[in-house]
Amino acid sequence: MQKDVDAIRGPAKRARRRDVARAVPKDTTMDAPSPAVIATVRTTAELREQVRAWRRAGKTVGLVPTMGALHAGHLSLVRRSLQVTDRTVISLFVNPKQFAPHEDFSVYPRNEDRDGALLAELGSHLLFAPHLEEMYPAGFITGVSVPGLGDMLEGAFRPGFFTGVATVVTKLLLQCLPDRAFFGEKDYQQLMVIRRLVRDLAIPVEIVGCPTVREADGLALSSRNVYLSAAERSLAPKLHETLHAVAQAVANGADPSHEEGQAIENLLCAGFAKVDYIAVRDSDSLAPPSPKRSWRVLGAAFAGRTRLIDNLAVPV
Repeated sequence: MQKDVDAIRGPAKRARRRDVARAVPKDTTMDAPSPAVIATVRTTAELREQVRAWRRAGKTVGLVPTMGALHAGHLSLVRRSLQVTDRTVISLFVNPKQFAPHEDFSVYPRNEDRDGALLAELGSHLLFAPHLEEMYPAGFITGVSVPGLGDMLEGAFRPGFFTGVATVVTKLLLQCLPDRAFFGEKDYQQLMVIRRLVRDLAIPVEIVGCPTVREADGLALSSRNVYLSAAERSLAPKLHETLHAVAQAVANGADPSHEEGQAIENLLCAGFAKVDYIAVRDSDSLAPPSPKRSWRVLGAAFAGRTRLIDNLAVPV
């Protein structure tokens, strides 16, 4: 694990953004910053100093963890935090521990200036954009895992992914200690993993799940959608369409296993390069569905080389 982090340090250093343009204002109990700029901190000490100041002023704090490349889905989380908490922190950190060696860490979209401008326009209060060494200093060896829940579905096809997610989210929650943290239902299994680790580790933060934001044709918004070619973009909404058909069929009494298999066949026939899974699962445990419980249908498939994930609730 340490070799993986050390191997990334070189390019991460070269990719550092300018640190001096956005310092935390001295008036730490101010209202939202000017739309022109968002206050930005890079270290845990700076983040905690600001949060302590807000606490002393009687303010509640929300955290929206992101990897940047912000889109309308991320911004919906920020808006929700601004609605229900007094101060909103957005973290921006492309977490190397949740990328396998063959995945897209090196080319993952990054544009902190653009992201900061979008956040400032919404009236966000603070951007926490740590460098790699702040999150994973030399000698860092600790990992957080959620066995079972983190090993199925996404965890089976992306080994180690949820350990990377759980580790960085645990650290962000402890660095900030907000009242609430906001995550999208688009990454539904991730949301369940985070809720479980917060419960098991008694981290005093409320985890708020927010609805998936979609394009008009049903495609779930994702930072990776920029990878899609025109033809792949036309194909991509069929994942949502197929999950919707499965959810409706199962709600009407169809056999989940049969619908899963048919959905995979339909996606491959439509032109998807590969389907990792279509699965109907218990909404809370993600175990195979059982009667008198709420269900969710989840899927992952490749449009060309771009891996898309999505999920829907099965109507009651």
